[in-house]
Amino acid sequence: MTLTLGNGQLDLDTLAELHGRPIRVDISDAARERVASARAEVERHLASGDVIYGVNTGFGRLCNKRIGTADLARLQENLLVSHAVGVGEPIPDQIVRLMLLLKINALLVGASGIQPACIDALAAMLNADVLPVIPRRGSLGASGDLAPLAHLVLPLIGRGQVRVNHQTVAAEKAFEEAGIARISLGAKDGLALINGTQMMLAYAADVAIRARQLAKHADIIASISIEAAKGSLSPFGVELMQLRPHRGACETSENVRRLMADSEILASHANCTKVQDPYCLRCVPAVHGACRDALRHMCEVVEVELNSVTDNPVILGDKVVSGGLFHGESLALTLDYIAMALTEWANISERRLYMLLFGDEELPALLLRDTGLNSGFMIVQYTAAALVNACKTACMPASVDSIPSSLGQEDHVSMGATSAVKCHEVMDQVEMVLAIEMLGACQALDFRLPLKPGIGPRIAHATLRREIAFADADRAFGEDINKAIEILRRGDVLKAVEAEIGPLA
Repeated sequence: MTLTLGNGQLDLDTLAELHGRPIRVDISDAARERVASARAEVERHLASGDVIYGVNTGFGRLCNKRIGTADLARLQENLLVSHAVGVGEPIPDQIVRLMLLLKINALLVGASGIQPACIDALAAMLNADVLPVIPRRGSLGASGDLAPLAHLVLPLIGRGQVRVNHQTVAAEKAFEEAGIARISLGAKDGLALINGTQMMLAYAADVAIRARQLAKHADIIASISIEAAKGSLSPFGVELMQLRPHRGACETSENVRRLMADSEILASHANCTKVQDPYCLRCVPAVHGACRDALRHMCEVVEVELNSVTDNPVILGDKVVSGGLFHGESLALTLDYIAMALTEWANISERRLYMLLFGDEELPALLLRDTGLNSGFMIVQYTAAALVNACKTACMPASVDSIPSSLGQEDHVSMGATSAVKCHEVMDQVEMVLAIEMLGACQALDFRLPLKPGIGPRIAHATLRREIAFADADRAFGEDINKAIEILRRGDVLKAVEAEIGPLA
């Protein structure tokens, strides 16, 4: 699949189709015309002797330093080199691909005044899957993601390192082997390349794509636990939900009702004496639903950002305008918020697992018959608890902090890059917690035989059991956990369930 950029709107559905694999793009003729027109305006202003920030001036606090015409190209190259000061672990390849894609898409709006050759070189890098090595720490989230984006585009001038076929090599060598020409930067080029929110946005898009699937997984896995615990479906009723009709809660309730259709287990305890279930079951609509609503807001913010200009200054007709489009506050707040929502999916998931360990007249404590000799799922729950704790400690919002920089010129920053990295780590951990609950809930469900659960839990259980057998004694449960995580991340359970009952909300 080759994605044509510059003709329409990028959205999360499109990015989801490309997720986790190399991306190929081409550029529309209309976008090329816009880029050329904006570049002509930059050249016209320079020829007129106009003073333009970052084009013929210094940067940040040095904005009042005028730069001579002979040094304009060197100014832009110095900008890239001086700003490439990131440290820490490299950003994952999939995020780097998205950064390249989103940088190209933003430049194609035609408001940045960049040379077309720079965009072509970025597209060539993406198409050849030549991925810059970008340390993940160093951005304050305003002016955009300066340090990460400097590392992203350093290869254009023959500097830095890239990853090709999972190997790290010098950018200059990789460009030569891929037939990508090195760029001679002109006025405004460097500034257009490194001003922007593409690091924050790439992380946010990745999280949003995965979280949309996670929301469905959470409802499926909760339904397995409800069946395994002989929980009630009453808290998911249509009339009850209409008394407090938040959209997310209604979606989760509808999902669970559909998933638990035709349940023999549910029918078997219809007239039991239990008055009500614990919160981890009874409040699934409220908790999962609130998380869904938070995710919906995040997706709206991300889709606006996907097609926005976050450069400075920008070309508006025949004017060059300085503004604050690069400030990452919208993403920073959203990433902090969604990290908390993701953590709540994990928080209630771990509680359901813990509840199952107590057992009942049919369900043995710790989900094994012969305990004492066997520890059962005791320490499996420890791992889930440790992951939830890690999520909780990552939920301190980075966006409420600001450390002035550039000698006070940049006196309020979003810290959105910190929000992005933290949120991405939370996403990884939440997937693990839900996979662990799925493992434990399926183990518990086996003790309810010969009664069958609803169609959703039944299919989910069968899908897991194709790779992970029922445990009748202690074994290397860590291996089971890793298999369960892999199954969840591949989407095997979700695909199997939706193939049977149709798409979930």
